[in-house]
Amino acid sequence: MNFKILTIVCLLTTMLNASDFSFRKYSHVEQFYAYNANDAIEISIKYNLPPAAILAMAGLESGYGSGYVAQITGNILSLGAFKKDKELPSLYLPYSKSKKMVIFDSKEIKKYLKDDLAWKQREKSLKRDYRPSKYAGTVNNLELLTYDEGLRKKATIACLNDFATRWITDNSNIKVFKETRLWLDKLVKEKGVSILFSKKTNQDFILRIGGHSHSFNYRKTWPKKVKLIMKKVGLVELTSDIYFKSMDFNTAWKNR
Repeated sequence: MNFKILTIVCLLTTMLNASDFSFRKYSHVEQFYAYNANDAIEISIKYNLPPAAILAMAGLESGYGSGYVAQITGNILSLGAFKKDKELPSLYLPYSKSKKMVIFDSKEIKKYLKDDLAWKQREKSLKRDYRPSKYAGTVNNLELLTYDEGLRKKATIACLNDFATRWITDNSNIKVFKETRLWLDKLVKEKGVSILFSKKTNQDFILRIGGHSHSFNYRKTWPKKVKLIMKKVGLVELTSDIYFKSMDFNTAWKNR
């Protein structure tokens, strides 16, 4: 191979590698996964769930933690409330035209110009509120989890645990959830925990629980979006590096 051809090959290889895990360049994506990756892996291992898929779902459902419902409630998977659960009520909140986001922190609202804010009564979210019982289901102290790191962590872990123990279960009333639980348990029994970290298992899980009626999300585009996040963030590789190679998050994140 002559020098020119070798140079072209090297350049093409560099360009291809540069596109791998392209979502890792965004700081808000990194911050979201730095905060949730280890918890998701631990809970996934405990309950036989594919961690990369769970993290991809959480990224999509919460807008990488930026959605106001997720910020207020800690509900990063956008889980609906069961009968006895407290859910986030209807809220009268402003939308910042300059920031292009809903503002829920009463302290922050005061910093915005009046003309920049468009106030709107927002419908009841029907999502479980993981704030402490004193505030859950109320319009009070919406910014609680923003300023209390301990409560925020407790809320997000409770959300992940709920998904594992109340949604994907063998006694679920939803057929696809029940069948998915039996499928996962059989896979792990036959092939061991490592199967939870395979790309195929994670992709199959996403396709099983979403994209059709009576599932986690009926929209046909949902599985495509989740799989895209999983691929572009490199979540299969990230979770494998953390679990099997005992890398800390920062090292795993930089390992491309």
